[in-house]
Amino acid sequence: MNALVFNRKLKFVDDYPSPSPPPGESLIKVLMAGICNTDLEITKGYMGFTGVLGHEFVGVVEKSGRKDLLGRRVVGEINCPCRECYICRKGLGKHCPNRTVLGIQGRDGVFADYITLPDDNLLVVPDNLSDEEATFTEPLAAAFEILESIHIKPTDRVLLLGDGKLGILCAQVVSGTGCDFLVVGKHREKMKILKDRKINTSLLDDFKENISKNDLIKYDVVIECTGNPSGFRMARDMVRPRGTIVQKSTYAQNPDVNISMLVVDEIRLVGSRCGPFKPALSALAKGKIDVNLLIWDILPFGDALSAFEKASRKGAGKVLLKM
Repeated sequence: MNALVFNRKLKFVDDYPSPSPPPGESLIKVLMAGICNTDLEITKGYMGFTGVLGHEFVGVVEKSGRKDLLGRRVVGEINCPCRECYICRKGLGKHCPNRTVLGIQGRDGVFADYITLPDDNLLVVPDNLSDEEATFTEPLAAAFEILESIHIKPTDRVLLLGDGKLGILCAQVVSGTGCDFLVVGKHREKMKILKDRKINTSLLDDFKENISKNDLIKYDVVIECTGNPSGFRMARDMVRPRGTIVQKSTYAQNPDVNISMLVVDEIRLVGSRCGPFKPALSALAKGKIDVNLLIWDILPFGDALSAFEKASRKGAGKVLLKM
């Protein structure tokens, strides 16, 4: 089968072995897949992964022990836990030490004609969702994880740093809480996307100038989505004592962190990763979240290497692969 394989470098191959689903898993024909910043970071050495990349997808189930899944369009949660260890028994399967993670850790990903996933990971896609919209389920679920991790009150002052694809999804989710909310980013055209949705925004240079004039500006919650270690340093500067930093970014290189000042100011640091698929699918189906505005291009799978190059450009939107 066709596959995009990473082993020190990316290579498109047409003779990769087709997977065979073990008991309890389904065989899925991939229809569309999205290139994520995590995929780009993996090509720089993040996680030390080798194999087929990709974890954002929509596909059709072709083989399954569950008849209700056969022939259905599905999306799939990316963490595949052992379901037997202490962590799994505590209901923390996405943190299972024995887990595989689709296209990230120990399991081939979705930049291929076929994949397998556990039946329990699959959710049927509502008929009114396009393949393009359904492909955003996984990153949108990561945005909804913010609301699973912390309670944001309407009285809270909340700052979100970053106007990338994940940042724009997180902004749409967080704005629904009714809090006093501001998004700071570098790109005027991306800020316009959020402005058009009645979300308060500021360009980074303007924000820095404003805070330089007012040392009292602090936030109850700061959500870090920049993908750059400098974003964490700004989050630390902008959160109030006993406030909360929600860390969405992962970095190929570890940032310098003054742990002592996190202690002195009693800052709550919350790592936030994968999230719940059901509310993400529901929000997409009800039109509460607009993902089409994030699509930069849709390329055929045979142009996967060009798609990766395009997705890696500064300020790039979402690049999708049509299989």
